[in-house]
Amino acid sequence: MAFYKALENIELKKYSEVNPETFAVVFYSKTSFKNSNLFDKEMKQKVSTYFEHEKRSSMLLSKELTGDKRDVLVVKDFDTKKADHKKYQWLSNVFVGLDKYGVENAAIYADTSSLIKDKNFVFDLAKIAEKTTYRYTDTNPNTKSEAILKTIDVCVEKLNASLKKSVEHGFNVGRGANTARNLGNRPANHATPTYIANHINELAKEVGGFTVEVLEEKDMKKLGMGSLLSVSEGSVEPAKLVTMQYKGGKKDAKPIVLVGKGITFDTGGISLKPGAKMDLMKWDMSGAGSVIGTMCAVAASKLPVNLVCTVALSENMPAGNATKPGDVVTTMSGQTVEILNTDAEGRLVLCDALTYVKKFNPKVVIDTATLTGAVIIALGDVAAGVMGNDQKLVDRILEAGQNSGEKAWQLPLWDEYQSYLDSNFADIANIAPGRAAGTIEGGCFLSRFAEDYKWAHIDIAGVADIGEGKNKGSTGKPVGLLFEYVNSNR
Repeated sequence: MAFYKALENIELKKYSEVNPETFAVVFYSKTSFKNSNLFDKEMKQKVSTYFEHEKRSSMLLSKELTGDKRDVLVVKDFDTKKADHKKYQWLSNVFVGLDKYGVENAAIYADTSSLIKDKNFVFDLAKIAEKTTYRYTDTNPNTKSEAILKTIDVCVEKLNASLKKSVEHGFNVGRGANTARNLGNRPANHATPTYIANHINELAKEVGGFTVEVLEEKDMKKLGMGSLLSVSEGSVEPAKLVTMQYKGGKKDAKPIVLVGKGITFDTGGISLKPGAKMDLMKWDMSGAGSVIGTMCAVAASKLPVNLVCTVALSENMPAGNATKPGDVVTTMSGQTVEILNTDAEGRLVLCDALTYVKKFNPKVVIDTATLTGAVIIALGDVAAGVMGNDQKLVDRILEAGQNSGEKAWQLPLWDEYQSYLDSNFADIANIAPGRAAGTIEGGCFLSRFAEDYKWAHIDIAGVADIGEGKNKGSTGKPVGLLFEYVNSNR
């Protein structure tokens, strides 16, 4: 299945529709539990005493204890006084707990949580359930092949269309994020530009609703994409420029355009990276992965919007014919670029992609890329860096980040920084000679190719993956942010 699916199913149900033998999850707070009709008075008192006096976070009630046909996990409700980001970890812990207890099918009584008042709660619940259940197994036969949890019923006393749609959309966003993760986690000798282009075609057939166009190197050469092609010069793997189009909105409505950096492996080229942790550079295509995952989530959710997603796919390898520091290339826009460092290659593929998408007459353009290590120094692994030429667009991206739990922070794009990229031999250098404001200079470079439309750049180098430890792997960010932006600004 190309559109990754960790859970077999998750859907909204009324209490009366739930199998009475399905393992149940109930949230405990003084008010909600007291008013619940799921337990008798005596059991309510036992549970209340446990939580109020023993200060525990969860309690497993066996069917022998309750006299019911099922076991029940009672989880202490989220404390809304806590920072909002902790809500996502709290939800994730619920699904980790279900896996620990060996639960295959669960009924989660969502309206026993005080968070049910938040319209996004069941959306977040479905999204986090799918993401938490993800396992990478494609190339590791020793990995536990799949999560134990298979299905989730999100239970409420009264159904409504809005809640049903929220659960479906949340599930689709979780699947979109996991699709991005699975592409990113595949080794670079598997996930080549050609493989990803073919995978996108498989996704289009499976998900439906969007078309795919693949430009080969000969096509890009005709269009004058000398910058993008300079990156793949040293690789035996040909570059690809793949565009997906989804037309769910009004015929005359301008599309939102997303552009993703897809460097399937980045050695740095002739400006070779150090060997330590170079394996992490398979995730240099995470921008493209997130754009692909977002398109799938939007199309599966049938959002009433027009969306174009373009990904620039290439390897950056050293070779006798590879691009060298000091080389000058001509971009599709006609501007020339002096390549001072071949390890600043992401901007070289993105600049031609940004010029190319002008043809779609975009409402806005948002590019996402693991562009600079400098953004990790600035923001760590907590937030992505955002810059742009339209403040309203930037503000809406920041809002989408806050609402999705995938935080972003604005960095300045002041004119004073543009001179950092002055070149004696071309219109612009691809990197500044010093180390100052590295993330901002990357944004400045891209801004030269986005002057004809409203544009923002999201640098996800700090949040796209976890580089070590038991959770090492792609995070799937910022699929949640991008979906939230598209859904809120259609």
